[in-house]
Formats: sequence, C-alpha cells, structure tokens
Amino acid sequence: MIGIRTVLPLCMGLSLFAGNCVMPSACVMPSAVGGGMLEGASSAAQEPALPGLASSSRNDGFERHGYVGDKVCATCHRKEAEAYARTGHRLSSQWPSSRSILGNFDAGANLLVIKQASQDEPGLSFRMDRSSSGFYETAVIGWPGASTKLSERIDVVIGSGRRGQTYLFWKADRLFELPVSFWTKGQRWINSPGYEDGSANFSRPAIPRCLECHATYVQPLSPDFLTNRYVPSTLVLGIDCETCHGPGRSHVRLHLGSLRRKANASENILNPTKFARERQIDLCALCHNGSRQEQLRAAFTYQPGDDLNRYLMSNSKVATVPDVHGDQVGLLQMSRCYLSSPKMTCSTCHDVHAPEQPVALYSAKCLGCHQARQCAVVRKTPASANNCIDCHMPVQQTSGLVSETAGQVIYAKLRSHWIRVYAPQAR
Repeated sequence: MIGIRTVLPLCMGLSLFAGNCVMPSACVMPSAVGGGMLEGASSAAQEPALPGLASSSRNDGFERHGYVGDKVCATCHRKEAEAYARTGHRLSSQWPSSRSILGNFDAGANLLVIKQASQDEPGLSFRMDRSSSGFYETAVIGWPGASTKLSERIDVVIGSGRRGQTYLFWKADRLFELPVSFWTKGQRWINSPGYEDGSANFSRPAIPRCLECHATYVQPLSPDFLTNRYVPSTLVLGIDCETCHGPGRSHVRLHLGSLRRKANASENILNPTKFARERQIDLCALCHNGSRQEQLRAAFTYQPGDDLNRYLMSNSKVATVPDVHGDQVGLLQMSRCYLSSPKMTCSTCHDVHAPEQPVALYSAKCLGCHQARQCAVVRKTPASANNCIDCHMPVQQTSGLVSETAGQVIYAKLRSHWIRVYAPQAR
C-alpha cells in the first residue's frame, strides 16, 4: 500500500548532484505523518535581495565568526570571483529561480507518475508547479476524484546540475529534503536518491553535516549532530571564498584601513597553497571523502589548515570504486602517482577558481610527468594520448547512490580517482 513514510536523517543523497555528500544511506521506518502541508501553503524562508556573488548575505551568525561574504572579496579579487562564480562548488546550492532550477515545469513534463491507481490500490504521482509565490512539489495520493495532496515549496536548490539537483524546504526553523529530484542525464524528474519507491516522504531532515558540504554557513539551533533546526536567515548558500581561505574580516580591514600601504597581499588570510600537503588534502577531504563518516566536532567548525582528524574520524578502509560520497581523496591516495609524488595534491590537476575543463584536457597534466610512448595503448593507437583520463580514471557505476523510481533503478556514475591501469572491461 502506498503510504507516507519518514527516513532516519543519515543521508540526503545529495552527492549524486554535487559530488560530495558525506553520510551513509539511511534505513527506512514507518511513520504516521508525512510532514507535508496543504497545497498552496508557503514555507517561512524568503529569498534574499542580493543574488549571485552577493548571495553570501551578511548576518549575525556569519559575521560573529569573522566572515564578510564573497561580495566583499570580489571588490579586490574580481577576476577570481567572476570565474569562481561559474564553478560547481559555488553553485552547489542556490536560491530557487527559473534559472537555477533545471527541471521542466511545463504541463506534461512536470509530472512524475510512480503508480497508477487500481481498484484495490491508490495511485501516487508528483506534480511540479510554479506560481507567483514560488516553485512547488505536490504529491497526489489516491484515486481520480478522491485524492489527497501534500505540497511544499522549493526553498533551496542543491546541486549545480552537472548530474542533477535535489531540493529542500523550510517548515518554520526546520529544513527538510523534498521527495523528487531532477536527473540531468535523462532530463527527467526522479525519486530523490535513497527514497522508498511508492512513498511520499516530506520529512527527511537536512542535517548540518550534509549542509556543510553544500553551503558556506548556517547556524544550528541545537548541538545535536542530527538536528535540522536552524536560524533560516543565517543560511549562506554555495561554497564561497572563505570556505577555503578562512574568515576575511581582518584581511579586509587591513587592506582597506589605515595600514593599507604597509600590508602584504597575503596577510591575515589563509592561502591553502601554502599549507603542508596533508593539510591541503584535508581541506578537500572535508567533503570529497567517502571513508570519513563519523563526526568528532560540529559541522561548520573546521578551519582550513587544521588537521581533519580532529573533526572527522579517520578510516583506513577505502572503497575500490567510487561510493555514495565520491571518496576522491581516498582513491587518489591509493594511486602510485600520489604515493611517488610528494608534492601532488588535488590542485595539481584542478584549478578551484575556474570551472572544470573537458576531461580530455586533463591528459596534459598526465603528460607533464609521463611520456606518452611509455604507454602500450598509445604505441598501438597514438591518438589515445589525447585522453589518458578515460583509461586510467574511468567513470564507474556506484551502487552506493541509487534512485528507485516507478520500478526503475537508476545508478549514479562517478569518475574514479584511483589512477592506475584498469582491465579493458572496466574502461
């Protein structure tokens, strides 16, 4: 029987869409209430007035820790800020708009039919609507002419859209995940990963550890690691400059104040390229790790340059294929390239300030250390030297992140960061 269920708050399934979710899949348990509200009702949080780079709106919780927001950073670092604004990191969460939400709300394309009604069983479908008050997901449960509707407004967009998007909504000061996500590859609506097919669940909590990898800041109202109660006005979306460079207030005051002429450009700000390799890797591993799942300290307390082992429990077990969390760092650290190159870090190949390049262009990074003629495949097929990546870092299917939608199982595919020679069938 189709019902409304609630899910333990241990996975939001967001890594499908942003590449860096950090919680394991949840168990499912029955609940009498689904957490939805009557169709047409709106949530509490409102979109701030400043869009784009200005979306890091200043607020008490954010400023209290010395942050200024990336609009302030852009006043001096405009070139970097404008390029970074187009990256997947910066777009990892956004306010809802016709531009940021990629799913189709046109009639016919806005329906997700999970189950048709029969004489004995109610049907279940979801309808995605837009109006002057926002964008909504509505569950329709029952029979034609005798159905129940539950509706919530999309208040937060999670995911740049490279793979897809998931959506969140506020209910007073509580933040929840919506049951329907957008899948880019098929240009279609699907059940949010980890949701039970055939249920209408509006009660999956969005917990701080998940938000830490998709937003710059939000102030929790409880020290409980599994809380989903926050001060809504403190939510700063996207991964902004200060996530990697640390709080910028002292730096800004130094350069814009009376000491400006004496100041060095790098004073009072963190430069990750100056960190020891282990600390550079830790900064990426805060989110791009699959093996670190147990929290030791609260979300949003990690500072760039700190030892991540103080915040997340270290785990030497690394999956040999990309898991639900990606674990790009763990797989990279297993690679001979990393083990034999003392200075190799994630930024050896990735420019965090710029959008990702087409995958074949990363071969130039490989050929900076390796000779193409050393590869037997290249000697046989010289043109393959233009794409080392697809052979030595193949895209692989993961069973750790799955959407079951209307009886169809949809698996995510992620690029392995274990750089090695793969069997032909694994390419």
